[in-house]
Amino acid sequence: MESCRKIAARMVAPGKGVLAADESIGTMSARLEAAGVAAGAENRRAYRELLARTPGLADSASGVILCEETLNQAFADGTPFPQALHAAGVLPGIKVDTGARPCPGLPGETVTEGLDGLPGRLAGYVEAGAAFAKWRAVFTVSDTLPTAGAVRVNTIALARYAAACHEAGLVPIVEPEVLMDGAHPIERCGQVTAAVHGELRRDLELLGVDLAGIVLKPNMVVEGRDHHERSTPEEVAEATAAVLRGWPRELAGVAFLSGGQPPERATANLEALQRHSTPFPLTFSFGRALVDPALAAWRGDAERVVDGQAALAERLAANATAVRRRGELQTA
Repeated sequence: MESCRKIAARMVAPGKGVLAADESIGTMSARLEAAGVAAGAENRRAYRELLARTPGLADSASGVILCEETLNQAFADGTPFPQALHAAGVLPGIKVDTGARPCPGLPGETVTEGLDGLPGRLAGYVEAGAAFAKWRAVFTVSDTLPTAGAVRVNTIALARYAAACHEAGLVPIVEPEVLMDGAHPIERCGQVTAAVHGELRRDLELLGVDLAGIVLKPNMVVEGRDHHERSTPEEVAEATAAVLRGWPRELAGVAFLSGGQPPERATANLEALQRHSTPFPLTFSFGRALVDPALAAWRGDAERVVDGQAALAERLAANATAVRRRGELQTA
């Protein structure tokens, strides 16, 4: 377990975050097509190599989350992705859930699947070079959702996954995402997020999961995308910090997801969170807020690889700078 604690601490090291480049084949293909790039395994590989080869990646990123396809692919020079990332001083991770599916008995709600055969798959990922894993559960918000049943089935699945990761020697990123979809106010997001976290803590404890060996990847507490009023970074930070006060100091750290926020807003909210004192680090594990600018700059053109890498480096540096300012902001 000590190795998991050490890896988790490295993942939330000061001034660094985790890059989420783990879109499924379907999602990544759709994003490539939207950017005018032909969807296919080679273009998905080339795009992920562009990200992983970004100069100075290890300065701002402690790890990169990959999907299974990419974990088993190699750079153009034949170096497997995990080996190349390790050589660059970056930890390779792997998304291990198989996606959210409609939950029987709970119309309109989902449960994330992938527990069947998980221990065997985890052993294979360790052999391939993965240092950590990720599992995402999603929760829809309305006046009546999520139901207690949807919260329960998803948090117990997250806890079972985390326990299996520790047995395999992997650090689990535990991702309970309260979605931005809808017109709910920030207060409703806060209520739901707090309820989900409370159930998750209980289930992790029931299965004996060592909090010092996990990284929590939650949503920031924000209003729904269609809400008529946008919360300020200070309001988001206060509401989010209030939820996090329920977590014990043993937790290795928190790496926020961006959840579909525009890149600049996600960074501003992350910086505002650094003003709040917590016994564990607050960093980032952004996906779209980091990689979308890179994809838009690259557009499948081999001559624009440097442009794509520059776009990624700029967003990574902005977020790394935000978390490096933690001590300065708390004493201001």
